[in-house]
Amino acid sequence: MAIIITDECINCGACEPECPNNAIYEGGFEWMMSEGTTIKTEYTLEGGKTVGADDKQEPVSDDLYFIVPDKCTECKGFHDEPQCAAVCPVDCCVQDPDREETEEVLLERQATLHA
Repeated sequence: MAIIITDECINCGACEPECPNNAIYEGGFEWMMSEGTTIKTEYTLEGGKTVGADDKQEPVSDDLYFIVPDKCTECKGFHDEPQCAAVCPVDCCVQDPDREETEEVLLERQATLHA
């Protein structure tokens, strides 16, 4: 599963610097696949859309911090647990029940993001 940030988020920003994939952004901010990764060319998102590494993408949320699912590895390959959840003061970084992913898939994503 990927991690999501629920609407209980207080926008404290504690989670953002903890993400080894730079998958967490402040609400309303555009994001790029190249940020915090070694991606330098086109990348195919899980939905099938191909984007350039430096193409700016629309925010997942305009109001709250958000996690880009295509960049989230639940910290696999870096830490024993998701660091965003470990530092969140209100426990709003939780497993996304709509996005089940195996450890194998998460480790494969980590390897792709940091080749």
